[in-house]
Amino acid sequence: MDTPSILTTQYSSLTGIRALAKADVHNHLLMGGRRESIRQLTGARLSPFRPVDGTIGELDEWIATQYRPLLKQGAGVFALALKAAFRQAARDGVKVLEASIDAGYGAAFGIPPARVVATLRQVHQETAPEIDFRPELGLNRNLSVRSLLLHIEPYLDFNYFTGIDLYDDETAQPIRNFREIYRFARSLGLRCKAHAGEFGDADSVIEAVEELELDSVQHGIGAAGSIGAMQWLADHRIRLNVCPASNIRLKRCTSYKTHPIRRLFDHGIRVALGSDDVLIFGSGITEQMHRLLKVKVFTPEEMEVICRNGMEENR
Repeated sequence: MDTPSILTTQYSSLTGIRALAKADVHNHLLMGGRRESIRQLTGARLSPFRPVDGTIGELDEWIATQYRPLLKQGAGVFALALKAAFRQAARDGVKVLEASIDAGYGAAFGIPPARVVATLRQVHQETAPEIDFRPELGLNRNLSVRSLLLHIEPYLDFNYFTGIDLYDDETAQPIRNFREIYRFARSLGLRCKAHAGEFGDADSVIEAVEELELDSVQHGIGAAGSIGAMQWLADHRIRLNVCPASNIRLKRCTSYKTHPIRRLFDHGIRVALGSDDVLIFGSGITEQMHRLLKVKVFTPEEMEVICRNGMEENR
């Protein structure tokens, strides 16, 4: 009988996988902590997210009714939510964390930009200084470009954020509406990401990359529906930051076994893993890796490639 390789042994259990250095490249930081951690830190008991149709509307409703009232309590809760997220990332063995804070968060909850940045710095250093944290400004696709620019402007003087990420309802308005803001961001040296192909098709992924000159795509699983689109993404070295747990809970696919990440990988696309929202979907990077391996979607050697894709500088 063959002796299992060291790599196979490392990837055979949650404990082994958790101990491996890894990246989380798609993370909405305020929803990056577990519900149990939020309860321990704040005393709030959040009800689980139980989607019926798997729409963004259901997700937004859960945030509005369950989480937003807690966040309204101010800067103290903001710091505790961040602490929960960094704790989760550290426990998960994450060494590179690309995570966003909504650019309108401070204005919505009465927290000045200087305090938002100072709190991010402090919680990061106090909770998980070993993590290479790459903060991003999140942009809500439901807002106008003018509104988003007004939200972003106060944060630029801090020279703190490394990228931007457009998210929420992909059908809210045409992707081309955001060209101005992305060109501005690129002129500042920010990495450019956007959610595309989470609910949209392959054409929507290519359109987003071309219109916004993206460095990587959040989700992008719609590209699996077109061989031509997958070839284009592979040829242009566009990384897809895929979140299987999120896609399954939002009914974009039925299981880890049927998730399109395998098809994307087989067509030469640089795929990496993200947790999206651990608070809502309940699975960190370690659990997702373990499940993909357990149902034999990937071998340990292939998972090593995916981990490297996340750890590499994405430019």
